[in-house]
Amino acid sequence: MWFEDFAAGQRFTTASRTVTEAEIIDFAGQWDRQFFHLDAEAAKSSIFGGLIASGFHTLLITFDLVVEAAIWTESSQGSPGMENVRWLLPVRPGDTLTVEVEVVSTRPSRKGDRGYIVWDHTTTNQNGETVLTFRSTGISLLRPKS
Repeated sequence: MWFEDFAAGQRFTTASRTVTEAEIIDFAGQWDRQFFHLDAEAAKSSIFGGLIASGFHTLLITFDLVVEAAIWTESSQGSPGMENVRWLLPVRPGDTLTVEVEVVSTRPSRKGDRGYIVWDHTTTNQNGETVLTFRSTGISLLRPKS
């Protein structure tokens, strides 16, 4: 899809992905070495009562699910940023995550070959509980003229 294919209110839902204990520990070992992400036994003594995924891991799973959905793959030119990242519930081994993205607004660029799309992202677990929300802005190309 290209910039002009998007309109405020459009919603897209991704496929789902189940998070494993091994990937939680692997990610944490490289990027977020807090004990409640690394050691299932030690994590029992945390406020979470067990092993949980890093919020950054959850954010990257969310991003990957959106990329796999190929909503804007052919027109994406990156993003100037995101805001309002909220980790609302911990993600635990065995949780299955799904993402819904909604177009909040679109605005053509003055450059004439692209536009800005503001997206709201909501990641839920297998129980329909929201685990993560954030807003991002994407830059998408206009459809090439034939």
